[in-house]
Amino acid sequence: MTTFDGWDPEQYNRFAGEREQPFWDLVGLLETIGAPDVVDLGCGDGRLTAALADRLAAGSMLGIDSSPSMIGGSSSLASGRLRFEIADIGDWEAPGSFDIVFANASMQWVPDHASVLARWAGALKPGGQLAVQVPSNADHPAHTVATEVGREFLPEPPPDPVAENVLEPERYAEILDSLGFGDQHVRLQVYPHHLGSTADVVEWVKGTTLTRFKEPLGPDRWQQFVDAYRERLLSVLGDRSPFFYPFKRLLLWGKAD
Repeated sequence: MTTFDGWDPEQYNRFAGEREQPFWDLVGLLETIGAPDVVDLGCGDGRLTAALADRLAAGSMLGIDSSPSMIGGSSSLASGRLRFEIADIGDWEAPGSFDIVFANASMQWVPDHASVLARWAGALKPGGQLAVQVPSNADHPAHTVATEVGREFLPEPPPDPVAENVLEPERYAEILDSLGFGDQHVRLQVYPHHLGSTADVVEWVKGTTLTRFKEPLGPDRWQQFVDAYRERLLSVLGDRSPFFYPFKRLLLWGKAD
């Protein structure tokens, strides 16, 4: 787990409303059970983790995130049933410990999803549920332009995690089946976002995919990179107000046999 932390909770939450809809759509796939033990992998600032604990009437809720900045304020949300830990979700495992393993917009940051899902499935109790949401929009200019501009600033720019790690929907269905999820749901969904302007897309990705450039660039070149990215992106998408931003996401759910 890297010691660098490029995440900024305030920047990420500038579009909290748009980011929350997939979260609650994922929650809607869960079957209701009494007082479940739940883990939220990639819990961010913990705000939605606490809301999830309430929605599910969880017996216990564990939020895990690798970012000290994101999880830093979660202590105010902790309670007798809700706690938080800093850990790498990519190698996390807790055999047979949870009724629900939940991961919203986090698995794209780790590689080898077949192995990751196997470990997460192994954390379920018999009949437990796995629910995962990942972005699937690596082909959008917001991502492809970042890669292009990154190559101009760095000899070896960090790869796009969505392009590198996220699989096709049918591959996730195959993986879930191989892991014993006889009952499963896999879907690709396009979320329609109406932003104030094209430039708002820059602010959106500054809170997510562009964070990977902060450490290798350093503070001064980071701002130069963002300025160059903004100019290039607006030249591709057009400088429009308002701007329609279609965002593809994959929602996965499975119930263990």
